[in-house]
Amino acid sequence: MGLSALGIEYGSYILVGCIFLLLLTGQPLAWVTGLVALAFTFGWFGTNSLPLVTSRIFGFITEYSLVAIPMFILMAAILDRSGIAKDLFNGMRVLAGRLPGGVAVQTLIVAILMAAMSGVIGGEIVLLGILALPQMLRLGYDRSLSIGVVCAGGSLGTMMPPSIVLIIYGLVASVSIADLFVAAITPALLLLAFYVAYVLFICIRNPQMGPPMSNEEMAKESVGSALKSVAAPLFIVLVVLGSIYGGIASITEAAALGVSAVLLVSLIRREMTFKMLQDSLVHTLETCGMIIWIGIAAAVLVGVYNLMGGNRFVSGAILGLDAPPVVLIMVMMLILLVLGMFLDWIGIALLTLPIFVPIVIQLGYDPIWFGILFAVNMQVSYLTPPFGPAAFYLKSVAPKEITLKHIYTALLPFIALQLVVLGTILFFPPIATWAIS
Repeated sequence: MGLSALGIEYGSYILVGCIFLLLLTGQPLAWVTGLVALAFTFGWFGTNSLPLVTSRIFGFITEYSLVAIPMFILMAAILDRSGIAKDLFNGMRVLAGRLPGGVAVQTLIVAILMAAMSGVIGGEIVLLGILALPQMLRLGYDRSLSIGVVCAGGSLGTMMPPSIVLIIYGLVASVSIADLFVAAITPALLLLAFYVAYVLFICIRNPQMGPPMSNEEMAKESVGSALKSVAAPLFIVLVVLGSIYGGIASITEAAALGVSAVLLVSLIRREMTFKMLQDSLVHTLETCGMIIWIGIAAAVLVGVYNLMGGNRFVSGAILGLDAPPVVLIMVMMLILLVLGMFLDWIGIALLTLPIFVPIVIQLGYDPIWFGILFAVNMQVSYLTPPFGPAAFYLKSVAPKEITLKHIYTALLPFIALQLVVLGTILFFPPIATWAIS
């Protein structure tokens, strides 16, 4: 008697339970998901079901949109190792001025520009942790505010195009990635505005939280040098986003143009070396390997689960709730928030979206709008414990006296701001869809 005798309801409970139990052993998500997928493939459909696995793997790895991911990761890797981001941060001292909280605002603006250059998140948090956090602490900024600004600002890459989160969503949901990029601009800037408003409110109310810079600090950068430091990042952003929004290039072509722009700028600045290029390529291979393995395992698991009847079971369970459609969307958001506490966003996307997106469409909602909700939700997952990757990225470069407890405590106000933006987009969909309507 196979697993199919249990029925889809109990089969679903056992499948989810196996995933979480195996994750507690400390094994990588890709191996856990793949093992559960194989166990249920052969246990449910028998020993002749191997073609189910191979067809799902082939379908995933031959997706053309995946080509853009290694390009954007390579862009981020080169940017991390060049002096472009460092010069940008230093040059923005002129913007910070004598305003209370000015350096924190400067950090957030640098973060959104870095997000617009690469769309990769972990490297931004590490870079800001190296550049911005020590400077804010040295100037007497409140420790919690400084930590929160670095982690929240560094996580803007989930929203700001060319976000890899949006690329994966477009791939899984079969919607236009270019439309997702257009729709994401306004919510990303809204989230940035919430962060900046919070920082200014806190620091103007109590200047000791973010002391203004002295004349000596401001004198380290002139307006001319500041403009020069901003020129290279703006050129890269213009090449990537300008080529997409201008209809000149597709997402994958824009990714290749972005890598070319970063290489050109690095060569002009005489920063490109063989060692730097080698390290960037190795980092790209390692990161892409992780994404692809998780993707393969999740594609197999979701494919098999759907053949088991899982998509109909989950759809029936959600649609069967006697509640308005917006409440059903809120239930999905809650599920994603809970999963975000334990799983990587890539796994969450590949495991849940094939089931959720058809329900969203059946409810009459725009899948582009739901994609923006998903991206904001995944930004929350970057900050929430116990998984919270942002905390671990920052801990790797933060001073030793800063503990994970300090970091998680500092993130609470910014998580609240993210949830406010999530609710705003949920109840006012035109914020995300006006640009594509």
